[in-house]
Amino acid sequence: MTGAPAPRVSPGRTPRRGLLREWMVSVSFGEFVGFCFPALVGGLLREETPQLVMGAMVLAGAAEGTVLGWSQARVLRYRLGGLNSGRWVMATAFAAAAAWFVGMLPSTFYGTWSAWPVPVVALAFTAGGAFVLLVIGVAQWFELRRHVPHAARWIAITAAGWGAGLLVFTAVTTPLWQPGQETPLIAAIGVLGGGLMAITMAAVTGVGLRRLLADSRPADTAAGRHRSDGAGSEAASFSFAGGSTNR
Repeated sequence: MTGAPAPRVSPGRTPRRGLLREWMVSVSFGEFVGFCFPALVGGLLREETPQLVMGAMVLAGAAEGTVLGWSQARVLRYRLGGLNSGRWVMATAFAAAAAWFVGMLPSTFYGTWSAWPVPVVALAFTAGGAFVLLVIGVAQWFELRRHVPHAARWIAITAAGWGAGLLVFTAVTTPLWQPGQETPLIAAIGVLGGGLMAITMAAVTGVGLRRLLADSRPADTAAGRHRSDGAGSEAASFSFAGGSTNR
């Protein structure tokens, strides 16, 4: 038999019972708090050199990933027996830092790539965008695959969640950010967009996770339970019949 084992759930819990609610509350809050780090750093250092801003944002992204990973692990560790929370958090922090590094490349090195041919720019932006959307899911997959069959689906789930979240963030912040605004206002707009992004991402990934865990249950679980119930019914009938005969 190959592949990851079926999810091992802590006593008193099932993979799906209350999962979406717990995930939404914990992950939305975790990502909102985590995103405050890059939002505040970006607002405070907006007048500094691009290279300094990039380095600071990568560190802030690592802090964001640490909080996000913790908020996810605190839910998963009760659903998946044996999940290594430390590995999950470190993988998420590293991936978030890498995503911010790639995401900051266009603004940091605008003078370099702006002279490239349009097809090259389009290809570079496509590759960079794909990396940003996929990197967290790939990093977390290395731990999740130890506990859930078909864990590779998580990569697509997280990509969809971050894609939807970033669309919401862009739609909210783009018309609100204007030249000449004060730093507190810039940070506040970023935090607002980050909060809505966090809720969107948590909703999409929560629905996907619930489906992933449901599909990962052993195929013969329901059949085995049915056979067990049937055997119990037959035993009860036999016992009743035997009792009637004795009487």
